[in-house]
Amino acid sequence: MPEAASVQAVRATIGDSEFDRDTAVTPRGAGVYDADLSAGWTIITAVNGGYLLAVLGRALADALPHSDPFTVSAHYLTASQPGPAVIRTDVVRTGRTLSTGQASLFQYDDEGREVERIRVLASYGDLDALPDDVRTTAVPPVIPPMDQCFGPQDAPAPIPGSSAITDRLFLKLDPATLGWALGAPSGKGEMRSWFGLADGRDADPLSLLLAVDALPPTAFEIGLSGWVPTVELTVHVRCRPAPGPLRVSITTRNLAGGFLEEDAEVWDSADRLVAQSRQLARARLA
Repeated sequence: MPEAASVQAVRATIGDSEFDRDTAVTPRGAGVYDADLSAGWTIITAVNGGYLLAVLGRALADALPHSDPFTVSAHYLTASQPGPAVIRTDVVRTGRTLSTGQASLFQYDDEGREVERIRVLASYGDLDALPDDVRTTAVPPVIPPMDQCFGPQDAPAPIPGSSAITDRLFLKLDPATLGWALGAPSGKGEMRSWFGLADGRDADPLSLLLAVDALPPTAFEIGLSGWVPTVELTVHVRCRPAPGPLRVSITTRNLAGGFLEEDAEVWDSADRLVAQSRQLARARLA
């Protein structure tokens, strides 16, 4: 397995990285948290949906008696903006192995009215307490070695608008899924990449919520341009990732009625499937 030595010589650690600082939440009262959504996780004009999910996930990890997300389902109601936000959580149920809660993120519009941006329902548990028994037909994606893949820095032209998030990610995309960058999309809804955080911080369950939504949209390889806003995103975290680079594979099989699905798998350096997701997104058709 290739090492991620090219990420950064001085590695950040879990709990002490830009991702941790930018997803931090501050308790205000019972179940209420203040957050400051960072402009560093924007692409074109949007705050990344996976980053937003990690912010909400951190609030729920504090509000619930269990700290690890097992399944998180989010509905994106209105577009989030960098800046202050309020998260309100509610404990739905607590049990011995799982606890369930819901959370909503709010911001204020230009008239000072509170607007709900995202609503989440999630179940949390203890990943370290899960049994080791694995029975699967899933196999890791085949991606060329990192030195044969390409990152945002290799793009022939800069992305219009903000590309701040690309400075915070370590992405090395499979050339077979990069036809769109050369004006020749393959027509297949596929995107594959090596993935990490640019400061070298290893992955943990919360950063997996980012990983499933951090690659370029599969719609690009179908031949569409422009961003693809998420309507709903569900993430299943299967186990705590081993240190080292992740591999992310995303596929789309159906674009219909102006909507498409994206199915993501995230594999760690020990060849374990550590997270899966499905999202429904709106395709901006010409």
